[in-house]
Amino acid sequence: MDRPAFKTRTIRLIGQSQRDIALAAVTNAPLDPDKPIEVVIREERKTRKLDQNAAYHAGPLRDIAEQAWIDGKQYSAEVWHEYFKREYLPEDGKYGDLDIELLAKEGYRKWASDPAGERVLIGSTTQLTVRGMAQYMQQVEAHGASLGVQFHEAPIRWESESARHA
Repeated sequence: MDRPAFKTRTIRLIGQSQRDIALAAVTNAPLDPDKPIEVVIREERKTRKLDQNAAYHAGPLRDIAEQAWIDGKQYSAEVWHEYFKREYLPEDGKYGDLDIELLAKEGYRKWASDPAGERVLIGSTTQLTVRGMAQYMQQVEAHGASLGVQFHEAPIRWESESARHA
């Protein structure tokens, strides 16, 4: 069977109308033994919180930009942010012992290739889940501490509801 690529759909089950849409989508999905369609039902993954974002930019990122020196130079928060994304955003697939699904939204990719075949960073902290952003911030804080940065406030530890109750 030769068919066009199946576009990913996300349907949030809030009420009966969304359930009806989901049932219709499954009923009408192509049956293809060579390239089967996968149906996944799970609780919605929560993306990072806005207060995590604010805490990151006003906290460790600002402190690192103000205090860190490398070879007699200081760097802006924007430069540090780009550096930390390259260093600490999760790679595609697995991230240590964790599946990427726990750390980032569906469809997350850290890297793409440009027309010349060069690797380009396309990942963003906006694509991280609460747990993914917590892990990212811990790595940034550890990096800053290794440079002698003293943080204005105690580092904030964020975790998902499911991690708290696990």
